[in-house]
Amino acid sequence: MWDIESGSLHNVDFAAFLCAKKRYNASLTHGQLEEYLKLSSSDRTEINEEFDLLEENGSLNAPQFLTGFTKKTTQIKALCLNICHDCNMRCAYCFADGGTYHSEIAYMTADIGFAAVDFLIANSKTRKNLEIDFFGGEPLLNFDTVKEIVSYAKKRANDNNKQFSFTLTTNCIRLDKATAEYLNKEMSNVVLSIDGRPDVHNSVRRSICDNGTYEEIVKNALYFKNIRGDLNYYVRGTFTSKNLDFSKDVVKLHDLGFDAISVEPVVLNTNHPLSIKQEHLEQIEKEYELLAENYLSMRCAGENFTFFHFNVDHKSGPCIDKRLTGCGAGTEYLAVSPSGYIYPCHQFVGKADYIMGHVNDKTFNDAVRDTFSSATVLTKPHCSSCPAKYHCSGGCFANSLNLTGTLEGQYETGCHLARKRFELALASAFIEETNPTINKMSF
Repeated sequence: MWDIESGSLHNVDFAAFLCAKKRYNASLTHGQLEEYLKLSSSDRTEINEEFDLLEENGSLNAPQFLTGFTKKTTQIKALCLNICHDCNMRCAYCFADGGTYHSEIAYMTADIGFAAVDFLIANSKTRKNLEIDFFGGEPLLNFDTVKEIVSYAKKRANDNNKQFSFTLTTNCIRLDKATAEYLNKEMSNVVLSIDGRPDVHNSVRRSICDNGTYEEIVKNALYFKNIRGDLNYYVRGTFTSKNLDFSKDVVKLHDLGFDAISVEPVVLNTNHPLSIKQEHLEQIEKEYELLAENYLSMRCAGENFTFFHFNVDHKSGPCIDKRLTGCGAGTEYLAVSPSGYIYPCHQFVGKADYIMGHVNDKTFNDAVRDTFSSATVLTKPHCSSCPAKYHCSGGCFANSLNLTGTLEGQYETGCHLARKRFELALASAFIEETNPTINKMSF
């Protein structure tokens, strides 16, 4: 039993579960009502007295812990560098139109990258630990510039008492041995894009020449994984309406040898043939349940396996800022286009209304940042009673804007799936915590 505001997870028996539903005016099914009425008066009284104690100590039916919040930070901690607007693949669901962001092919120069590093250092203020994510398009198409920026950032960090961590996302086509060894040495995290089974992957993730890419990508990705050791990486896949049985894709990735996996539902307008629609949700819920069963079975058997959405910190949870504002897009986290323009995140790149400045300028558009600072879980009515609101953090700004027209609009499909994943994550957390055979892992 989950208490939203206090973040308390309670392990209760069926009788207490029924009493809780009755006490807090939740709907009981006909069968549940029959079972509730079979409970003795003394049992109901004892259970409710225990609930009274939990309420008194603030871990049940807790009041909303905040009623107003605006993110006040002017410190920037991370930049996503769109190192190139070009790609050697043509994925059928690409939000960026083949990596060009609906504009034209463009490559970031080293000078723009250096200016971005300087901009981040100057605007990080007292913050010491900074992050740079290399994104695209396909970053390895502009790999020499990536290496120049990393070298420059490390030198500037030494001069300014800062510490950089680097992440790169790649489709793995150009992930040869020399490149893999460089990324293994320099990157704090590497994201490898693979969609699962060969037929699923090749149907949507095709090369620029319209060829399948599965065998080459898996070969390169496995080489990287095998030299990675205990350092961070993960495989990031996407499922669409064409593979609603996506739990098989997660299992396939694990069987290949990958042990850190995230497979996400595609986000597309409903008129797209690959989009997730309302009529798919019941099947997707069942698929998440099947995935959770497989995940826990493997974990209980002692296998190393981390699935991103089943990994929650149920003991302390995220910090207040993250609970209420999520990834920090538009405030702490910004993106830079190849030409040096600054945006709230990579998914806003190319949207003229959201330009926040340029890395060569000394000015910064605070109006856009203020818009993102004030858009929190607390300003979104559809979040008010959601059990996952402090872990979903109100969802993705870009998804809301693209699918509803506003930053605070509700992408209902995303909300539905976030709630289901959170429910299963809590169940998984409890089972893992009480099973001594499972190695505790962090994602």
